[in-house]
Amino acid sequence: MVDVVDVAAVSKQFRIHHERHQSLKERLLHPRSGTVEVFHALDDINFRVAEGETVGILGHNGSGKSTLLKCICGVLQPTSGRIHLRGSLAALLELGAGFQPELSGRDNIYLYGAMLGFSRRMVDAIFDDIVAFSELDNFIDTQVKFYSSGMYVRLAFAVAVNVNPDILVVDEVLAVGDERFQAKCIDRIRRFQTEGRSILLVTHQADTVRAICDRAIVLDRGLMVADGPVAESLRIFREHLMGDAARHDERVTEVRATIESVSTPSGSFEVRSGAAMHFDVAVSAETAFSGNFVMEVFTRAGQLVSRSDAQGAPINLVPGTNHVSVDLKEIPLLDGVYDINVGVVDHLGSTVIAWRESAASMQVLYDGREGGVVELGPVIRQT
Repeated sequence: MVDVVDVAAVSKQFRIHHERHQSLKERLLHPRSGTVEVFHALDDINFRVAEGETVGILGHNGSGKSTLLKCICGVLQPTSGRIHLRGSLAALLELGAGFQPELSGRDNIYLYGAMLGFSRRMVDAIFDDIVAFSELDNFIDTQVKFYSSGMYVRLAFAVAVNVNPDILVVDEVLAVGDERFQAKCIDRIRRFQTEGRSILLVTHQADTVRAICDRAIVLDRGLMVADGPVAESLRIFREHLMGDAARHDERVTEVRATIESVSTPSGSFEVRSGAAMHFDVAVSAETAFSGNFVMEVFTRAGQLVSRSDAQGAPINLVPGTNHVSVDLKEIPLLDGVYDINVGVVDHLGSTVIAWRESAASMQVLYDGREGGVVELGPVIRQT
């Protein structure tokens, strides 16, 4: 398979100047005073993206995700290493990048097309499709500086996907739009996937990565700490989030907990649709901790079926092995295999204490002919 993105030994450093000058006069008299700090935003990053592959990039704030994408898109030059692209690329970076605020939406469309090497006639051919996708007919001749963040994203995404790139790069901005437009964007991304295009997607939303990505890369403080199957990368991502939270939160600095196992009394996770289910979770802890238990259920395609309310399931861990009993009164799911994630978070739900991705797989058996994910059990009456 042909590689369309090749990132080889890429590092990026920034020099941060810490001036000690208190006035312009001091700066003129002592121009070389002060200190310089070298910040390593990226350190020896290596990966490839194959033709038709969708790769998610995960990491906490400051991990280097956006810097990496800017290097790939040519906005920044790496300090060392090389990046090779094969084919055309369209980038949807953070808000404020790419469009000229003093120009109208219409003028920005033509400007962006010219930057990609499109003639005016070529942009004319896709102009109506761009406007229709963005749903900004009434604002297309308004200066972009008057657009809301949601309007900006609509136009930027509409342009990026309608120039039909070989490689689409998206940096978190989808979270700005409303849910309906987000769904519309995801549908277009899925269409790109069926057309064999390559996609690089940066997002904080693990659900999105799980649903549409073939594999995932995790960055932490400029280092690449994972590159592999989505479930494994998400597990590592959660672990690094836990470590980062512990370093900055005195409440959890000393907490050490691990999800050891998830089991059922029968040893089987096979269940009939509509039946009840019981399973036990073993959590080992080095210290006592009071928090909440969380459970997530996903389809094999990565679609979220259910996420338990962390506020509604308090648990108290003690040193040693703890057993958490989980009862599902009814499984209203249709036939299929469902992955279960389990974890422990603090009472606010903001800090993950322990997590296990794909801790168990539940096989649901259903004899009916309905389609979808959930059995609603409609009662049909003729009147």
